[in-house]
Amino acid sequence: MNHSTDMLIVGAGPVGLYAAYYAGFRGFRTVVCDTLPEIGGQISAMYPEKLIFDVAGFPEIRGRDLVEGLAAQANSFSPEYVLGDQAVELSDTDDGVRVVTASGLTIDAKVLLITGGIGAFQPRPLPAADAFTGDGIVFFVPKLDVHAGQDVVIVGGGDSAFDWALSLHPIARSVTLVHRREAFRAHAGTVDKVRDLGIRLVTSSAVTAVKGDGNVTGVEVTHKQTGETLQLPADTIVAALGFIASIGPLAQWGLELQKRHIVVDTTMATNRPRVYAAGDIATYPGKVPLISVGFGEAALAVNNAAPIIDPSHGVFPGHSSGESSA
Repeated sequence: MNHSTDMLIVGAGPVGLYAAYYAGFRGFRTVVCDTLPEIGGQISAMYPEKLIFDVAGFPEIRGRDLVEGLAAQANSFSPEYVLGDQAVELSDTDDGVRVVTASGLTIDAKVLLITGGIGAFQPRPLPAADAFTGDGIVFFVPKLDVHAGQDVVIVGGGDSAFDWALSLHPIARSVTLVHRREAFRAHAGTVDKVRDLGIRLVTSSAVTAVKGDGNVTGVEVTHKQTGETLQLPADTIVAALGFIASIGPLAQWGLELQKRHIVVDTTMATNRPRVYAAGDIATYPGKVPLISVGFGEAALAVNNAAPIIDPSHGVFPGHSSGESSA
């Protein structure tokens, strides 16, 4: 079954879901396409239990709860979803664009908005685990309760490593974070919270061996300068070493790119007519990659695309909170 719509949104992560809501609010039909089999993007795939702190109006909100709320908001305008299918070809039509998916589905739209986050991704492997064939090494923590009562060793120094340390601390028997440097890439406030809780931090060190037969039972950690080794118990190793990303077929769409990101102007328009981008995949001078920023970019894209979708619409939508005059 082929689709025809006002706006095609490629990417069903938080920014894509908000764009579907906002386009619906402006009165437009939308189709949301994503390679992943479920909505939510990186949040659903990698850290649904992680607490997120940069969403306006929420001191903190769990990833899966944010996705559920965004889906409910978007679904009030009945977007169509094409999930588990990758957008692979882009061409122009007389009054819009045409995208063909990997399954052969054709989607015609007056405007295309790309909100594909970082594109396709795969986790970076833990080198010390190359020879280990058992269970107990994970890259993400989709369900916290699986690790209740366990000894957990987290490898990494970024935001995800520290967020999982905070989330697992109340339920795990022990949590130890191992990082190869003294300094951390995680937000300073999050690092302070982990230190205040007394979570063990082992720095300037690397996991050099994984212990266990069939299941992880421990790790060997070696200090990079002194060569001293430390044996830690572990039922689970969380290898939070980041991931390798690729924007895939989008790289062949004739879009101006800058280090795997799509260059946009102040209206979120790309160099191709009727094609916009928002969220982590979009870049411009001064860009700050926050979810909250992505929401604003989605609204900018939808509003600036509105007169192209329907010339009777202006860029300025009015306020959803405005009072009607008598």
